[in-house]
Amino acid sequence: MLVNWLRENKYAAAVLLFVRLYLGYEWLTHGWEKLMGNFNAGGFLNNAVNNPVIDKATNELIYPTFTAFVTNFALPNVKIINFLIPLGEFLVGLGLILGAFTTAAAFCGLLMNFMFMFAGTVSTNPWFILIGGILFLGGANTGKFGVDHYLLPLLRHVLTHKKEGTKNKPTGTIRPRHI
Repeated sequence: MLVNWLRENKYAAAVLLFVRLYLGYEWLTHGWEKLMGNFNAGGFLNNAVNNPVIDKATNELIYPTFTAFVTNFALPNVKIINFLIPLGEFLVGLGLILGAFTTAAAFCGLLMNFMFMFAGTVSTNPWFILIGGILFLGGANTGKFGVDHYLLPLLRHVLTHKKEGTKNKPTGTIRPRHI
């Protein structure tokens, strides 16, 4: 019932607009600061490996696959990560503010928040996960008062209609549908 309201109601779209603008501003400014500053994820990644999230009762890693990912991929490619994190944060914020590809932007923001949480960082991540989850649940209605209002129907039209001249010609025979 709540999800249907978020996805279909015009008043929900208005509420989601303000929520979207707030979260978008947060993502955009965090990404911009990192893009313009001297951002280096190396220390953060090393800390995630050297001080992983551990179960205090068993002393076992809680997220061993994330630790393996950081050790085997992120740290050896830290220069790429140093570019992708700020760019990702900036693009998520821009998408949310403009209301362009809002569902995808909210989803990517959620992924980044979870990655930060897997590394053991709490900070604003739970708050961003909660807000981003609400925006994600809102689906296309989240961008109703934004670029998505015009972009999604256009994309739907382009993706579902064949170009003129390549239409299937009728063959004169009707084939039964098989189940």
